[in-house]
Amino acid sequence: MRYGWMLATCLGWAMAVPTGVDAEPVKVTIDGARRAAPVTKYEYGMFIEPIGGLVARTLWAEMLDDRKFYYPVVPAALDAPPPLNAEGRPGVSYRKWRPIGGDDAVIMDSKAAYVGVQSPRVALDGTIRKGFSQSGIGLAKGKRYDGYVLLSGDASAQVEVALVWGPGTDDRQTIALPSPGADWKRAAFSFTPAADAADARLEITGLGSGSFRVGAVSLMPSDNVRGWRADSTAIARSLNSGMWRLPGGNFLSNWDWHGALGPRDKRAPMFDHAWSAMQPNDIGMDEWMDLTKILGVEPYVTVDAGLGDANSAAEEVEYLNGPATSVWGARRAANGHPEPYGVKFWNIGNEPYGWWQIGKTSLDYFMIKHNAFAAAMRAVDPTITLIGSGAMPDQLHPREAQENASLESIAPKFGTEQDWTGGLLAKAWGNFDGISEHWYDRPEKRPNAPADAELMEYARSPSNQVRMKAEEWKIYEQRFPAMKDKKVFLSIDEYAYFGEVNLKSALAYALVLQEMLRHTDFLTMGAFTTGASTMDITSTDATLNSTGAVFKFYGEHFGAGVVPIAISGNAPQPEPKYPVGYDHPKVLAGSPTYPLDVIAGLSPDGKTLRIGVVNATFTEQSLNLDLKSLAVRGAGRRWILTGASLEAANKVGTPAGVTVTSSAYRPGSRLVVGPISATVFEFPVAAGDR
Repeated sequence: MRYGWMLATCLGWAMAVPTGVDAEPVKVTIDGARRAAPVTKYEYGMFIEPIGGLVARTLWAEMLDDRKFYYPVVPAALDAPPPLNAEGRPGVSYRKWRPIGGDDAVIMDSKAAYVGVQSPRVALDGTIRKGFSQSGIGLAKGKRYDGYVLLSGDASAQVEVALVWGPGTDDRQTIALPSPGADWKRAAFSFTPAADAADARLEITGLGSGSFRVGAVSLMPSDNVRGWRADSTAIARSLNSGMWRLPGGNFLSNWDWHGALGPRDKRAPMFDHAWSAMQPNDIGMDEWMDLTKILGVEPYVTVDAGLGDANSAAEEVEYLNGPATSVWGARRAANGHPEPYGVKFWNIGNEPYGWWQIGKTSLDYFMIKHNAFAAAMRAVDPTITLIGSGAMPDQLHPREAQENASLESIAPKFGTEQDWTGGLLAKAWGNFDGISEHWYDRPEKRPNAPADAELMEYARSPSNQVRMKAEEWKIYEQRFPAMKDKKVFLSIDEYAYFGEVNLKSALAYALVLQEMLRHTDFLTMGAFTTGASTMDITSTDATLNSTGAVFKFYGEHFGAGVVPIAISGNAPQPEPKYPVGYDHPKVLAGSPTYPLDVIAGLSPDGKTLRIGVVNATFTEQSLNLDLKSLAVRGAGRRWILTGASLEAANKVGTPAGVTVTSSAYRPGSRLVVGPISATVFEFPVAAGDR
């Protein structure tokens, strides 16, 4: 055993609040002999699903809504209200096509539609320009935009397409299209606007005689990467996520993946009843797989176990993983992808226990489904890793119930209908390799709390969701000892702390990630909701937001291969003094180093010790290090994630408010961390302790 040593750095914080450097430092013991399983590259994964326009407005490059005319082209007064979704809320509204040249200028032709059930037809009379337009389009000055229209009609029709970015006669660019004919033809065009615009519009109009029809329209920035936005995908790639879980989500339970194969223009649009939203079906499994290649991550595919069946899931496995000589592998090859995608991770169903789910079932019935899915999917590819859709008792309660679950309150639920994770272990053993769990928390104000206590309890709240899952996992390991032998793992593949996106929420996410890193022996996968939520995205630009900054920060310093080391201390985390709301598990996450939260780990090569410290207080704090079975030598560095205030945020068009700075450190008597910050220290490890 080697003697530990202590370090200090002066961070130079100038704040009109008392500092903690004169108070007794928190004692932190780091035991190099007690090491956990290395962090996997899947720990910082992302989840995504097309919730209405979520993907279409963030990652996908298409700029037009309803480009295949699911809705009729009518004046706004004739729009039908969006239907309610499964939770009784109004569905998603879209930018609509509007007639030009009279309310009745456009007729929806259902007899010879190009795709779906209808295509717009415009009858011309030679004196009035007629057609339709869509507004609300964002443009960047000087940027090129490429598009096309699928056109048919009479040769006497003189059809034009125009991009309009302002009220002046010169604030537009107009392109004459080739004369239409009886057959559908693709007519391409390109625009370069002379000014920025937030409410530009695309017009498709005609003069002359006869009529013209439009089957589909597209407009994308010319720098798109095979249909995906260049800016937001580049930022997403910088997160080094390891994997993305896709394509859903609630959406998945009523989406037939077969309908999104082949040429995008010929895929009929569909209505997503889970979110009460129209989807053009432009993003199918080939596009999702292409996205994961662009991002440099592995795909984690969830199959539809809502309205879907085991045969459909098996066909999906064959389409993505089967050889080109197989039935569905041949379909994939015909669609331009001869080589199998080799998807490793597969999830059977999404939240099938939820009353909000399409295809919601009882536990016993879903176990029958799960087992049938597993058998069919493994018959196609026995090498896949199957993940069952679990839900622990803290998550499941009657729809109207309000509960802050404790280990004591949920004890009677184990082995009942409110224990889907236990149901998998008892009734589907051997038919899964891991179990998924989801959690969502909502930020709540604590009006009676002083500012420091309000911040601390706000920041700690979501990490308790992770700790509760970890505590329940221990109970399952006691009830089902074979879990350890089989190395059944936990995947928290949906989670989020809804609400603010600023430094305050960033501190909460830092605590979440540190809590996840305490349980790498079984918690090997995570997927944040959503990958697009790590960015601030407009129609023309994108930047990493404060949440994304946290994921990038920890992914860089505590990423794949880092070996977590045990932490102990002299200051246990206390019970909250100002509890509010419900659905907040009554456990105490964090290290025994209150008011700080501390983790430590060895780099993959064993040459450096990394220490992560979250200080969710307004006061500079200090800690003394006691290293056991470990020694460090030489100079090191320090990285600090922070901002000027809790409201600091990263927004497009403004300087970043939440930033990471790096500097050398100098040895001293104690380690000091600034207020409202997450800090990582890195020290070289003595050769004998690697």
